[in-house]
Amino acid sequence: MALVRRTAAPIADLERDVAPRGREQWVADLASDDTSMRRRAAQALSRMPDAVAAICVHLANERSLSVRSIILTGLIVHKSPGVVRGLLPLLGSEDANLRNGAIEALQQMPDDVAPHVEAMLGDPDSDVRIFAVDVLSALAHPMVPEWLRRVVTLDPHVNVCAAALDALAEAGQPEVIPALEELANRFADVAFIRFAVDAAIRRIRGR
Repeated sequence: MALVRRTAAPIADLERDVAPRGREQWVADLASDDTSMRRRAAQALSRMPDAVAAICVHLANERSLSVRSIILTGLIVHKSPGVVRGLLPLLGSEDANLRNGAIEALQQMPDDVAPHVEAMLGDPDSDVRIFAVDVLSALAHPMVPEWLRRVVTLDPHVNVCAAALDALAEAGQPEVIPALEELANRFADVAFIRFAVDAAIRRIRGR
């Protein structure tokens, strides 16, 4: 989901409102049935670093795409360990739009995501592990190739390994080739893995 900054009210009006109303009043407005009121509250709260926990909790239940976008943009601005902790549970959301928004936001917080990678890749739900690999696929962190190598070496689920294989085809260096060849042997009965491994190795060597 592309994160687009939206403005529902003139900035001057919003700045006049933020101080008098206070954080708790804006948080209460997030429960409104009026989308425009929730949007205005999200804009105000996105300017308050101490509102991160509240808007993370609300994000999981917000149905308006425009309000979600405002919240996610604000969370990226205030990126921190607390923001990452608030977004990680959304990797298990059944709402694809919400989940993808969380993935895109997490991809922009490499240093804060890094301490959570092992737990993400060890989640008992294979779908969550796939989405964790999606986060890594565009995470600007020097450990990404090694994290992905561990996935193709250790993860028991073929679809998780396939996701990591795709990412390594983009980010991998020649030192990961032995792990890719072993992956093909480990899933020798899965034809598309052999094909994908060969393609990834050609691409890596071609770089």
